[in-house]
Amino acid sequence: MFSQSSLSFQTLWHEPILWATAAIIVFVAFYVRGVIGFGSGLISVALLTLFFPIKEVVPVVLLLDLLGSVLLGAYDFHEIRWPELRWLVPGSFLGLLVGSYILADSNAQSLTRFLGLFILAYTLYALLLKPERLPRISLRWGLPLGAFGGVIGSLYGGGGPPVVAYLQMRHLDKRAFRATFQGVALTDNVLRLVVYVYLALMNVSLAVGFLMLVPPVLVSLWTGNHLHLRIPQRGFMLATLALLAGVGIKYLI
Repeated sequence: MFSQSSLSFQTLWHEPILWATAAIIVFVAFYVRGVIGFGSGLISVALLTLFFPIKEVVPVVLLLDLLGSVLLGAYDFHEIRWPELRWLVPGSFLGLLVGSYILADSNAQSLTRFLGLFILAYTLYALLLKPERLPRISLRWGLPLGAFGGVIGSLYGGGGPPVVAYLQMRHLDKRAFRATFQGVALTDNVLRLVVYVYLALMNVSLAVGFLMLVPPVLVSLWTGNHLHLRIPQRGFMLATLALLAGVGIKYLI
């Protein structure tokens, strides 16, 4: 069991080893985000909470994810498929509200096995069927899957898996997939930031601590984007499924 230190500016500034640890974790998480468009929140929260309190990790990761969504969204702006957001964004908003109530009134840990089973079941289904032969679902599936993603985002700091499943079954190419995901993520990030500020989960010290982790985010997104532009479509889809499988196993154990 690791002893946990604060993720605040004061701690990171005076303890460079802790800053380096956090920076490495953030670099890996956002390199994955640069390559396949999602996963930074889930990876960051899972690893940073080994060293820092979750009540500090989630707000800081939220700010980092918000930065990633803005940068990737701006870079891929012309690739965003706006009709996909018509149902995903309202669903994400509803899920955020539901997830906040669950987090406040119950033990969210009891839901992790259900989440892990959902992710692994979808991953196995997609692999058996082959990603490129997944059925094409209608736009309206964005509402329930977006809501599911919003709930997960509230509870675990990243609502990617259901939205990834939706976008894969809409058969978007890799650039449009990554761009459209940023639209959903940006909406989720902004809404959660408002909630965290209202609940006093965000403070100045954590916000400045976030600034100390911006450099590894910028470098990792830049390097990850280079691989994204070169990876073939099938390789891209298999990489997303591999990450989903890892996340599902993590939640089961």
